[in-house]
Amino acid sequence: MPQCKAQKTDNGVPTLTLFGIKNCDTVRKARKWLEQNNLSVNFHDFREDGLTEELVKEWSAIIGWETLFNKRSTSFRNLTDAEKNDINEKKAIALMVLYPTLIKRPVLADNGKVMVGFKEADYKAWFEL
Repeated sequence: MPQCKAQKTDNGVPTLTLFGIKNCDTVRKARKWLEQNNLSVNFHDFREDGLTEELVKEWSAIIGWETLFNKRSTSFRNLTDAEKNDINEKKAIALMVLYPTLIKRPVLADNGKVMVGFKEADYKAWFEL
C-alpha cells in the first residue's frame, strides 16, 4: 500500500488529487472522509473535466490496467461486443479515455502514487493516521 502525506506546493495548494465523478457514492464517501479528517485535496471530475491518455497510462503503469478498468460497471455492460472482446492494456486505456466511467472510483493520486477505490483503513494508511 503506497503511503504519503498530503504534500503542498510552495503556495500551499495541495498536490494530492482525488479523481472521480461527483454523483458516485464511493467518491462521495471518500470526499466526506477527507473533509472530516481535515485533509485538503484537489478534486477532478473526470466526467466533466476529462482525462488524458498520458494520465491513464501513468496510472496503469503504477497499479496495472486491470485494477483501474471496471468490468463490473454499467459503462462496461453498455459497450458493444466488439469493444468488450479481446481487451488488452492498449484497448483498455483507449476505452477508459473515451469512457472515463469505466475507471474504478475514486482514484487518489499524488507524486507517482495511486490508490483506487475507497476503504477507510487504506486511506488511514495512506495518510499515516
